[in-house]
Amino acid sequence: MTQVRPMRADARRNYERLLKAAAEAFAEQGENASLDDIAKRAGVGSGTLYRHFPTRQALLEAAYVDRIEALGGRADELAEELPPGEALAEWLNELCVATIQVRGLKALLGSAVTDGSSSTLTACGTAVKGAANRLVAAAQAEGTLRTDLDAIELLRLAHGVATASELANGQGRQIRRYLSLLTEGLRP
Repeated sequence: MTQVRPMRADARRNYERLLKAAAEAFAEQGENASLDDIAKRAGVGSGTLYRHFPTRQALLEAAYVDRIEALGGRADELAEELPPGEALAEWLNELCVATIQVRGLKALLGSAVTDGSSSTLTACGTAVKGAANRLVAAAQAEGTLRTDLDAIELLRLAHGVATASELANGQGRQIRRYLSLLTEGLRP
């Protein structure tokens, strides 16, 4: 059995600085922010960045994991407060708004709704898909959502709604309208 050693204090500080610098850079420049710039902002070398985060995707996920997990938790809160169909609609709205407002999140969520060809499911993908599965199942059981729709299809459609709304005015003002048009077509 391999024992995992805790991170040294200096390595932990570097990790935290990298996450802070990445969140700032992604907010300013989107998911294609320069990784070298992120390392410089954090005051570390590129090698240190890649030792902690071997890929851009890994850094994106680490920078936004709290945000994604909060969206997953929000699905459960809405499920307790609203009827299933309404909870699903409200959660999709919040998911789409976050996708537009938090630069870099769109790419991360997009990778969570791919065809599943990647060998590992990210923590972000797990949180979003799990929340969607729970809400979709409840809405289907309630009879407000078609039974031949699965959660991944709905997440892909929501990703498209966020993109369409972003194209319309860049601020997401059309999200509720587009989601309404979408969900009306998904009723049984």
